[in-house]
Amino acid sequence: MFTAKDQIKQVLDSPPEDSSYDDILRELAFKRMVNNGIADAKNGKHISNGDMEKKTREWQK
Repeated sequence: MFTAKDQIKQVLDSPPEDSSYDDILRELAFKRMVNNGIADAKNGKHISNGDMEKKTREWQK
C-alpha cells in the first residue's frame, strides 16, 4: 500500500513537464476520488447499477 506522499509523488512525476498547476491539481483530485471510491467499495458502501438507474429515473421526474 502506498502512502499519500508516495501517491502524490507518482502524480507529480507522471504528467508532461509543461503541465500547469491546474492540470496537476486536477490529477491529484482525480486520484483522490478514485481512491475514495475504491475504499468505499471495499467497505460495502456502494449501490447496484439497477438501484442507481432507479434513482436516476427519480431525479429526472
